[in-house]
Amino acid sequence: MKLPARSKSYMIPEYSLTGDLLSYITCGLQYRYQNKGTLPPSKPVQRWFGEFIHGVLEEAYLSWKYQKKEFPWDWKEDIRPIEDEIDLRLQVRGLYPHDEDLFFSINQPGSDLTLDDLNEHDHKKLASARAEKAINIWGKHLFPLIDSSELLIKGVRPMPNYNKNTSRSNYYGINGVVDVLTSAKINRLHEQSTLFNFDNEIVNFIKQNMDESDAEDYEIIIDYKGMKRPPVKVQNPQSEDKWENHKQQILTYSWLRSKQEDAKSISAGIILYLNELVPSKEDLALIKEEFVNDLTDIPENDEFHEDVELILNWEEDDKAPNLSDEFKKARSIRYIKIDEAERQKALKKFDQVVCNIENSLISETNGCKIQDAWKAEADERTCLACDFKTFCNKYSDKTKDIKVP
Repeated sequence: MKLPARSKSYMIPEYSLTGDLLSYITCGLQYRYQNKGTLPPSKPVQRWFGEFIHGVLEEAYLSWKYQKKEFPWDWKEDIRPIEDEIDLRLQVRGLYPHDEDLFFSINQPGSDLTLDDLNEHDHKKLASARAEKAINIWGKHLFPLIDSSELLIKGVRPMPNYNKNTSRSNYYGINGVVDVLTSAKINRLHEQSTLFNFDNEIVNFIKQNMDESDAEDYEIIIDYKGMKRPPVKVQNPQSEDKWENHKQQILTYSWLRSKQEDAKSISAGIILYLNELVPSKEDLALIKEEFVNDLTDIPENDEFHEDVELILNWEEDDKAPNLSDEFKKARSIRYIKIDEAERQKALKKFDQVVCNIENSLISETNGCKIQDAWKAEADERTCLACDFKTFCNKYSDKTKDIKVP
């Protein structure tokens, strides 16, 4: 009796919006080493802060949901215990902050510190200050709107440029985690606002930007970003266009969500750029440059004229200017309309990124050298911070002509 040969295992490659799409767009070669080669960055500060602020807001929402704490929250009594819990979770995963970002964990092994040992200086450390502002400025308006938080969504798409002889699969999977999903009725926004017994600024912002409609239930996707608001256009063609990439991320989230059984019509997306609430000196320098070169969508109108003047007159050696909360909130929040044509463009771009990754993987499997199979296309700032620059061809090309005295 002749036994049939075992068929090849069928695997659908899966890609995430942040871990794969945005990482690959930043730099293909860095993506290969960090995501496919499991070589984590030696100083993952940006990753630490992104996960820290997401964790703090998630825990703060759960605390508000079950305890109904009134705003504003006291940093020492209400917020610092949450920070400490999230910090410990990240330490277990090997993620640590810079000393100037967060007061070290009071519950770490061997520590006999308590909450009473904290002072105002610790509160002013960058990550703590941003966490406190995010909760007290946006929490009051955001938490009552939340239907779901940290919602995992998945979908499947045909593999671009599929070839049965070379492609790993005829489909690929997309997954993403929506920070906040909120649902409402477009024609009842005013009623919802009054239900909160205060003027909900997120509801007002949606009303100002949304087209009037007779639609029934709809959903809005809200995403947090632990970064400053990006410029609306980039001066260097090689630089990553974060403004457009964030829009495509929200549009792709909306497509994934639309495939879920319980999904309602998705009308818009909101992005909250949380660094804008407490900008660092580096952030302020970039914001100043954007105003000088007309690269920002926040207008220099009468409402924000004083804030813009403070930024334009600020020098890096000066103390940070005292910007108004209204200006910070305007720069922190961004509205993205969900348009089907734009959504299809975003999905096609995701398809193209997946196609590039798959081609590089196949080339490497067939014996091509890593640096030949994967493109290094990062901008200068990414290159300077990259752990792999010492053996990256692109970075060495930039520095080989430098004369050492």
